[in-house]
Amino acid sequence: MKIRRELWFGLVFMSLVVAGAIYMLLSVETITNGHLGLLMLSLVVTAIMLGFPTAFTLMGMGMIFSWMAYDQNTIQTLDLMVQSAYKTMASDVLIAIPLFVFMGYLVERANLIEKLFSSLHLAMARIPGSLAVATLATCAIFATATGIVGAVVTLMGLLALPQMLRAGYSVPLAAGAITAGGCLGILIPPSVLLIVYGATAGVSVVQLYAGAFFPGLMLTGLYILYIILVAKLKPAWAPPLSAADRVVTLPPLTQKLTTDTSVYAFTRLVGALKGRRNAEVPLSHILRQLSIVVLPGLIFLLIAVSSFKAATTVDAIPVYDIQPIGSYSEPVTREDSGGLQSPPLNGDELQVPLSSGVQEPPGAEPSIPSSLAASMASEEPATPAEPETATTRDAPTWWWVCFAILGALVTLFYLFLSFARLEIFKMLLSSFFPLMVLIISVLGSIVMGLATPTEAAAMGALGGFVLAAAYRRLTLRVLQEAVFLTAKTSAMVCWLFVGSAIFSAAFALLGGQNLVEEWVLSMDLSTTQFLIMSQVVIFLLGWPLEWTEIIVIFMPIFIPLLDNFGVDPLFFGLLVALNLQTAFLSPPVAMAAFYLKGVAPKHVTLNQIFLGMLPFMGIQILAIIMLYQFPAIGMWLPELLYK
Repeated sequence: MKIRRELWFGLVFMSLVVAGAIYMLLSVETITNGHLGLLMLSLVVTAIMLGFPTAFTLMGMGMIFSWMAYDQNTIQTLDLMVQSAYKTMASDVLIAIPLFVFMGYLVERANLIEKLFSSLHLAMARIPGSLAVATLATCAIFATATGIVGAVVTLMGLLALPQMLRAGYSVPLAAGAITAGGCLGILIPPSVLLIVYGATAGVSVVQLYAGAFFPGLMLTGLYILYIILVAKLKPAWAPPLSAADRVVTLPPLTQKLTTDTSVYAFTRLVGALKGRRNAEVPLSHILRQLSIVVLPGLIFLLIAVSSFKAATTVDAIPVYDIQPIGSYSEPVTREDSGGLQSPPLNGDELQVPLSSGVQEPPGAEPSIPSSLAASMASEEPATPAEPETATTRDAPTWWWVCFAILGALVTLFYLFLSFARLEIFKMLLSSFFPLMVLIISVLGSIVMGLATPTEAAAMGALGGFVLAAAYRRLTLRVLQEAVFLTAKTSAMVCWLFVGSAIFSAAFALLGGQNLVEEWVLSMDLSTTQFLIMSQVVIFLLGWPLEWTEIIVIFMPIFIPLLDNFGVDPLFFGLLVALNLQTAFLSPPVAMAAFYLKGVAPKHVTLNQIFLGMLPFMGIQILAIIMLYQFPAIGMWLPELLYK
């Protein structure tokens, strides 16, 4: 029987792991508990590669080696298991996982991806490699809304791959665009990976979301730039769309105004408001089209005015008039601002002097020593504190940049607004913008501090429910499937966390973490060398293991080492999130490739898919290098918002 290449790779990798563990045990004079911890780690990796369930493998190995560390004390072992499981399940952060997953499955079941892809590939028809660019953009948006890699790759394999192959695209290029774009969901917020890393490393999920935003956009931009360059340099690999594929069909009522899709829409619609041009077209149809035309301008003005006011208004700090100790001021009345107010007496305001000592009873004049009266006469009366007012400042640079970009886009929209582009814009209104509103509302509420990740996830789940209902896809069957898949995925993640907690507790109990720290510190690495070593290890682990296994098993080993090298756990998490893209793209155990192969035509081979993924893996490595060289790509937004 012929063994497949991936099986050969797995067997060789397991043999190396086992051989390394045996060599470690034979090369030391005395086998300590720390060496048993490293043996446990080796056995866990081997068992997972043999196909044993990850969560139960972690729990089983953790309990066995904890029992050995406790000198066969069963009670202490069970106590460790219960305490580790309770500590994990009491984490508030994990509540966001089922809610985000539920949102993703509802959006997926609403079948918005077909409309989204159709509208985006028509909107980008003039860009080189437009089908592949539209595929990447669709994957990025849909992966952000769902975060489910397998679902995005499978749906785009059914939808975009046949269209790209019919258009004459290279099979590796088409396959690489779909698999790389589908994996963006584990990086771009709201990502379940970031929640898992945050809970494992003790890092704020809110800051992770803010930090991963620009690296995710950077990686998507690098993918699109690569596609455009390939389409320019190798037109045969990504041919432009034919004229027939660019045709936009006008609605019947609009065809009565014009049959030429290139006619400027705004002037024709305004001219149709009077005269014979609208004789056969209802006025309501013309007004609806005009309202859609003016909508971008109104939204731009609303955003510009509200954001300018928010960016230039600064609340002044109130200034209180504090009297020197021992000084005497005029009695404070309710009309004065600042200070404590006196209670009313018989309808009148009681005036109490701010002098020290025993006060005279109400109605009697206060007795003031002559020496104090002389000093009071020479002092000026106290000035009431100024009321708190709002001040303004100049608009910051970022506002002007955003204002210029949005203004340029709106201007281009109106300069080239033909009837064809108006129809494409209407398609985007029904597919692209609802998803973007959902994503921005969820992410914006988290990043701006308006809601916790759990609260935002709940609102996102409600938004997915509303979207599915609005597109008339919300049936009992869809709801049942979404709930079942959410429960299945959430249970898998929660069991992984429990297994990871027991495994980490056993590893620390055996002293394996101390042994690893001593070994790494004995190498006398610089910060750069440590980061390179850690990222290379994670990259290699991405071949046989999935990202969940890497996060829950190996992050508890790496995180304690960060303080020794002065590395911010937030920055390290962003590097890891970029690096773990390779866990889905690195052959021979590349899950994205198998997802795509399951729905691809028979003539598309697995080797062609692997070949198409390799350039995108190179782009991921380039993105990691760029993030390391320019940490502000990931750290600027968290520092701006939270520090």
